[in-house]
Amino acid sequence: MGNQRRIRAVLMRGGTSRGVFFLRPDLPKDPELRDRVILKVFGGGDPYGRQVDGLGGAVSTTSKVVIVGPPSVPEADVEFTFGQVSVTEPLVDYGGTCGNLTAAVGPFAMEEGLVRGTDPVTTVRIWQTNTRKRIHAHVPTRHRLPEVEGSYAIDGVPGTGARIALDFLDPAGSVTGRLLPTGKAAELLHVPGVGSVTVSLVDAVNPVVFVRPQDVGLRGTEGPEEVDGNSDLLQRLEQVRAHAAVRMGIAATPEEATRRSPGIPKLAFVSSPAAYRSTRGAVVEAAEVDLVGRILSMGRLHRAFALSGAACTAVAAQVEGTVVHEAVRTGLQDGRVRIGHPAGVLEVAASVGYREGQWVVEKVTTYRTARRLMEGYALIPWPVWPA
Repeated sequence: MGNQRRIRAVLMRGGTSRGVFFLRPDLPKDPELRDRVILKVFGGGDPYGRQVDGLGGAVSTTSKVVIVGPPSVPEADVEFTFGQVSVTEPLVDYGGTCGNLTAAVGPFAMEEGLVRGTDPVTTVRIWQTNTRKRIHAHVPTRHRLPEVEGSYAIDGVPGTGARIALDFLDPAGSVTGRLLPTGKAAELLHVPGVGSVTVSLVDAVNPVVFVRPQDVGLRGTEGPEEVDGNSDLLQRLEQVRAHAAVRMGIAATPEEATRRSPGIPKLAFVSSPAAYRSTRGAVVEAAEVDLVGRILSMGRLHRAFALSGAACTAVAAQVEGTVVHEAVRTGLQDGRVRIGHPAGVLEVAASVGYREGQWVVEKVTTYRTARRLMEGYALIPWPVWPA
């Protein structure tokens, strides 16, 4: 294409996220060159925060990359690597995974010929390279291809689609190696400029720092604009997150956590069921949820609730002593937790037990929809490539 080189790319929605999917052989093998190409595709590292020179959508939920290829481990059909592409900084963070886009991996693999569909449901065994964990995606199919139409609705996504069931197997210790990285269900974290904050540091699917909203000057039912419009609040929350990252062993210093690991751990504040108005204007009643949660993604409040964070929340809700267990409604059925988030309600089920003196997580199950949105070629200026 003249002064630009083209590279095949597919734009997909998975749950409440959107990302650009690549087949692994289509990207450069050299990690540094690969990331330069990805940043150019997305328009990442944009100091104006708009990603106007790429395919990113200027928010963390639409600035994600997924690299898919044949599995490198037995008993898997496909594997994928996830990258969170920073909107404003020239950085691709591979520290964790994305639960929402996991839902699109199975359909992508079938459409690309990596997995053969079997009507009416195809179970795709996925190896997640970032966390080194297994996921089973149960994808509705028709004519051996992913079904798109269906009646399943997700708060935060317009319309309905075919329901994809996701089983995250043995998800504890995805990044740190332990469900409770410090061995404590809750502890006091001393943060300069903020004070002492009670936190629960939990690692399942993705690591999350859980706090009580009142401990950081919040009610718990805030909407995105209310949080994102308060720069002082965002700075305090980042200080808590960064210091927790050090405590979890994810970063050596808070500064490194902010600079090199903005995607994980995530920070969430959770509170007991309460009524609030969602971003679509509907009232979410207290009786509809088991707890109210808000989660930050790349320094901004998630417009819904990160699915990986929701999985961790469902696990933490059953671990006695955590701030999530303290907030959740009693008498959960089959480990199912309904999380009230800014866009509505998300239900996640976690199979958690206590055996031989430690908490064990068998799996986390949730449901999403996914759809292929566009396929074609992204154009990369020649100066990005080596001479």
